[in-house]
Amino acid sequence: MAYPLLLLPTILSLSTAGSAQTPPFPGQALPENTEKSPSGLATLCLVPGHGNKQAGATDFVTLHYTGWTKDGKVFDSTVTREEPLILPLTRLMKGMAEGVQLMVAGETRRMWIPEALAFAGAKGRPAGDLVLEVHLLSVDPPPSQAPADVAQPPSDARVTSSGLAYRTLRAGTGSKHPTRRSHVNVHYTGWTTDGKMFDSSLLRRESAGIRLNEVIRGWTEGIQLMVQGEKTRFWVPEKLAYCGEAGKPAGMLVFDVELLSFWD
Repeated sequence: MAYPLLLLPTILSLSTAGSAQTPPFPGQALPENTEKSPSGLATLCLVPGHGNKQAGATDFVTLHYTGWTKDGKVFDSTVTREEPLILPLTRLMKGMAEGVQLMVAGETRRMWIPEALAFAGAKGRPAGDLVLEVHLLSVDPPPSQAPADVAQPPSDARVTSSGLAYRTLRAGTGSKHPTRRSHVNVHYTGWTTDGKMFDSSLLRRESAGIRLNEVIRGWTEGIQLMVQGEKTRFWVPEKLAYCGEAGKPAGMLVFDVELLSFWD
């Protein structure tokens, strides 16, 4: 997966309302309740989020964004690609990183970013001040940090007849599920039950495209339970994982999987 235009030097997002309404652009009057920081960044919360966890320096963020140049033209949008951006906070442009740290999961915020906090005149990047709308889906620790329940499924996990255990971390959208012959695009991290990470598409900064009937049985079964946009944690017993295959992780494995998209 190639990252979009806004990476570092940086990035952005979109609310449903923002996609249909033109926001105020640089030079136009900002709403009275706009928050302004000493750096020159101005932000406005459009949709409140939930909880109180804000992104720290080492956290990964999952978000949607749309960005406009000062003349009102959209220069990038994850919404039109129908695939969120997932990356470390440190990979965002200065202004966006500052704004995202003010947010909590579920929040949508509009940001007016001065050029010095955007691309600062970088060649091939949008010039001048920018306007972004960001919808923050989640804030997560780095993949190398194993979840607290990695050793065994918690009491609220669901267990299928095959022994696969799973828990939904973030709900998706729609009602359609992949089939065992579907092609899927996912981000994932895998750990052994002693907390050692053995693989992560997030650290490679590239999502994985796979066909469900060509992966371990636990993935074939589990991903069919998901809908687009959903993030789920799976506890995959060895018989549904690598079955003791030499050179592969042994025992029960734990995966966090985010289903970005799928097609038949």
